[in-house]
Amino acid sequence: MSRDLQLVGFEELSAGVLRDRLLADRASFWSGSRLTGAEIRALHDPVFFHQFGGFGGLARTPYGGDAGYLLGVVSADRLGVVHALAVRPEFRGRGVAVRLLERFAGVAASVAARAVQAVAPPGDDVVAGLARRFGASASPAPGHAGPGADRVLYTWLPAAG
Repeated sequence: MSRDLQLVGFEELSAGVLRDRLLADRASFWSGSRLTGAEIRALHDPVFFHQFGGFGGLARTPYGGDAGYLLGVVSADRLGVVHALAVRPEFRGRGVAVRLLERFAGVAASVAARAVQAVAPPGDDVVAGLARRFGASASPAPGHAGPGADRVLYTWLPAAG
């Protein structure tokens, strides 16, 4: 179960080393994704590891391996944004993503976020299921990622600290 995992904030780790390690293993973390390798790489902008590292979270195994991670940020207008969430296949369905989202929502609430949002392509049943678990509302977002690139915007309120 995911309770054996330790959640660690990026601020406790070496940002550049962590980013390089996660990108080197992106084929595993992102297996089954519809995203291309270039799109996955683009999600991992260094700013999410350096300047926004306090919002990122890593799920570590008892043996020091990486089970999953979340990249996120809280904007100046107090919107918590889940930028990317990835879990290794052998840890999927074991609550890792839920724990990472709970951690992020807690961090977002601690800095007075008014809501948390995530964006996903239509038909992504995994994201839709996670969103339902958090009580998120789903709104179609036509052209959100550019012309013809529709998305679904999921929004929920973080639990009060």
